Amino acid sequence: MDTIAGFFSFITTPVSWVIVQFHTVYGAIFGADTGWAWGLSIVSLVILIRICLIPLFVKQIKATRAMQTLQPEMKKIQERYKNDKQRQSEEMMKLYKETGTNPLSSCLPILAQSPFFFALYHVLNGIATGKTIGVINDDLLASARKAHIFGAPLAAKFMDSSDKVEALGATLTDVRVVTAVMIVLMSFSQFYTQRQLMTKNVDTTVKTPFMQQQKMLMYVFPVMFAVFGINFPVGVLVYWLTTNVWTMGQQMYVIRNNPTPGSKAQAAYLERLHKHVTNHGKTRNRRERAIVKAIVAKGRDRNEFERKFINGLTKSGLAAQPDGNVVKSEGSVATLTAEDGAPTTTAAPKRQQPKRQSKAQRQSGAAKAAGESTAANASDASGSSDSGAPEPTSLSKSEQPKDASQPAARKAGTPKSGSGGRSKAQSGQRKGGPQRPKSPSKK
Repeated sequence: MDTIAGFFSFITTPVSWVIVQFHTVYGAIFGADTGWAWGLSIVSLVILIRICLIPLFVKQIKATRAMQTLQPEMKKIQERYKNDKQRQSEEMMKLYKETGTNPLSSCLPILAQSPFFFALYHVLNGIATGKTIGVINDDLLASARKAHIFGAPLAAKFMDSSDKVEALGATLTDVRVVTAVMIVLMSFSQFYTQRQLMTKNVDTTVKTPFMQQQKMLMYVFPVMFAVFGINFPVGVLVYWLTTNVWTMGQQMYVIRNNPTPGSKAQAAYLERLHKHVTNHGKTRNRRERAIVKAIVAKGRDRNEFERKFINGLTKSGLAAQPDGNVVKSEGSVATLTAEDGAPTTTAAPKRQQPKRQSKAQRQSGAAKAAGESTAANASDASGSSDSGAPEPTSLSKSEQPKDASQPAARKAGTPKSGSGGRSKAQSGQRKGGPQRPKSPSKK
C-alpha cells in the first residue's frame, strides 16, 4: 500500500486541501472537532469529484450501449476465427475502429476516480497513525483524531485491535457495529445499481455473452466490497458509501430518462411519453423531440416498443414528424362545429364492409341480372331493326300495338339456358314441364 500511496502522492496534497476547505465551512456550523464536520467534508469531496466525472459517465453510457450493439458481430468473429487468436484480435480491433467504440470507455469513471480514492485512503491512514499529510498540520490532525461518526473514530477499521481503538477514544463494539453497517449498505447499493442495470436497462431482444458478464459482476462486486471493506477506515467507508449512493441515483435517472433501446426501461419511458404527448398534443422539450426524431428515423427497424408508441400516436389522432415534432393527423380525425360554435373533434367514420349474402340470395340476384340483361339485349335488337321506320310522335299507352310488346315481354320472360335458368333449376323454382328426378343420396 505504501508503494501505491507513493505513486498517487501527487494528488494527496490537493485532496487534503479540499477536505480542509470543506472542514472550515462545516466546522463553523457543527464544531471543528465533531464527526459531522469531518464526515460532511468527505461527503462533499465525493460530490465534487462525481460532478467533475459526469462527462466521463456520459461517455461510459455511450460506450456500454455501443458494446451491447456490437455483441452479435463480435460473437460471429469469435466463431469464425476460433482457431486463429491473432486473426480474431485483428478483426476485433478492426470492428472497434470502424464503429468508433472503445472497450475501456466503460471503465473510465472507475479509473479516473481511483487516484482520489487512494489519496483519501493515504490521508486517513496518516490520521490513524498520527502523521501529518499534505496540508493537514498538527492541529488539524489532532482535531481529526477526536472526530467520531456514530461513536466510531474516523480512522478506525473493522479489523483493528481493542488497544488501537481505545487509543482513538472509542470501544471495539461501536467500531465494528458502525463499520459492519456501512459495509452492508455499501455492498447493497453496489448490488442494486448493477441489478437495475441488468433487469431494466438491457436490450432483452439480444442475448449476448456481455449480458452474462454483467450478471456475474452483479454478484462479484458486492462480495469484493465486503471483503475489502473490513480493511478500510471509517472515513474511506463514508467515501465509498457516498459514491455508491451517487452512482445508484445517477443510474436511476439515466434509466428513467434515457433508457437503452429495446429494454423494459424504454417501454416504460415511451408509455409515459405517449401520455404526455397525447395530453399536450405536442412534444414539450428538446429531449422529447430528439427521442421522437430518432424513432421516426429508424423506419422499419423500430423495435416492438417503438412501433407500439407510433401506433398509439396514430390511434390518438397524432402523427410524428421527421423533425421530432408531433402534429394532429388530418386523415384520422375530423373537426366538426357544434351548434354553439365550439369546435368538436370526432373520429372519422369507419368504412363499412358489405353484408355477406346467402347462397339463395346470390343465385336469385344472378338470375335477376341475367333476365335484365336479356331484356336489354332484346330492346336494343328491336330498336335497331325498326330504326328505318318513322317514330310515332305521340301515342298513348292504350294506343300502342299489343303484338309489338308481347314478343319482347315473352322474350324477356323466357330464361336462357345460362346461369339464370340453371340457378332456378337448382333452387327448385322451375315452372311447367317435367321435373328433374332427384338423385338418391349416397350414404
